[in-house]
Amino acid sequence: MGSRVRARWVVAALGCTGLLCAVLGAVMIVTLPSIIKQQVYKNVRIDPSSLSFGMWKDIPVPFYLSIYFFDVINPKEILQGKKPEVQERGPYVYREFRHKSNITFNGNDTVSFLEYRSFQFQPDRSRGSESDYIVMPNILVLGAAVMMENKPMALKLLMTLAFSTLGERAFMNRTVGDIMWGYEDPLVNVISKYFPSMFPVKGKFGLFAGLNNSDSGIFTVFTGVKNFSRVHLVDKWNGLSKVNFWHSDQCNMINGTSGQMWAPFMTPESSLEFYSPEACRSMKLVYQEEGIFEGIPIFRFKAPNTLFASGTNYPPNEGFCPCLRSGIQNISTCRFNAPLFLSHPHFYNADPVLAEAVRGLHPNETEHSLFLDIHPLTGIPMNCSVKLQLSLYIKSIKGIGQTAQIEPVVLPLLWFEEGPEDTKSQPSPAAQPDRLPSPFTPLLQESLSGQPTSPKA
Repeated sequence: MGSRVRARWVVAALGCTGLLCAVLGAVMIVTLPSIIKQQVYKNVRIDPSSLSFGMWKDIPVPFYLSIYFFDVINPKEILQGKKPEVQERGPYVYREFRHKSNITFNGNDTVSFLEYRSFQFQPDRSRGSESDYIVMPNILVLGAAVMMENKPMALKLLMTLAFSTLGERAFMNRTVGDIMWGYEDPLVNVISKYFPSMFPVKGKFGLFAGLNNSDSGIFTVFTGVKNFSRVHLVDKWNGLSKVNFWHSDQCNMINGTSGQMWAPFMTPESSLEFYSPEACRSMKLVYQEEGIFEGIPIFRFKAPNTLFASGTNYPPNEGFCPCLRSGIQNISTCRFNAPLFLSHPHFYNADPVLAEAVRGLHPNETEHSLFLDIHPLTGIPMNCSVKLQLSLYIKSIKGIGQTAQIEPVVLPLLWFEEGPEDTKSQPSPAAQPDRLPSPFTPLLQESLSGQPTSPKA
């Protein structure tokens, strides 16, 4: 009799325990997502107490800038009106150091800062040295010539005389270091003295001379502490809520973030917007696919075909025109009116006429597309590859002898890739039976365990 009573008590106790576990399980199912969401909100906002603040202030992983130059093979033939031929040289790789300074928290839920950059050449990662010589268009001569096209003939003849006196030619043969960081050229001082509105620069001239040991302007972004819906969005850049480089309000808008972190809880319908001071505009990337990067679930966002499309092909871009061809953006209005163009490398995703006009170009998606891999739960970048090309529009200008018989062409100067150590990684398929994606990033592991683990950005 006693054993039967004890058995009933055991059964009842097990039943109560099972019921309690079921209730607790139901409660956890309801409350756990809310707890995770609260931890994400707490730790991705810009606040010294958040776990992501140190990563936001100083990028915790090595970042590299890889430069590929287009060495001109036939400069003499180009002057005779022949098709240009180029050979890609590089990469010339630089370690990029970034850190934020002058961090000031404002009373309107924003923070202002300057981000400083410096570059250090990496011989072991490069295919060549900074002492390598590259034949390139003389930007000062050919750029100034196009800018002078509609000026009085007397001014053009004066410019020709100045070029001849100083020994300037249409093409130059200079070292990688000179092209990157600057070289002394008396023509710089002549132009800045007699044509100050054309080229307000003195001293050395180099394509990246203004970037080393410099900042990208004062960014003011929302912290998300008081209003999380605007976290990381840019409020102002250099005190401006919009720029005035372009010909429409839409193109002049400063949209998105400063390009380092985005709002969490992304979906395939999300897009990535950021303002780029170097491109003088905002850019939007679109969702491509989901996958796994180093065991972490990611969304890959890529540049759409319309990013550099002409206004004819994509009306919202009309404000960036005049456009020579679709797939290249005229950036002259924010680069001293010099005839410079921004595009994907090798004119990928551009009008095929552009690549066909220059021998030696081979555009393809694998090598030349632009993408960012984002952890959708936190909005933190896991991997990226920002690839852009700089080109110069050159042509024969009547009255400027140095331009001879050059046929009009957009001639690539260089393209660059910016990203962490391994930027060519392709995301693994999203669903793998033997390797299911973890719902927790290192940031969330810190949040839930309280133990810092140094997340990888």
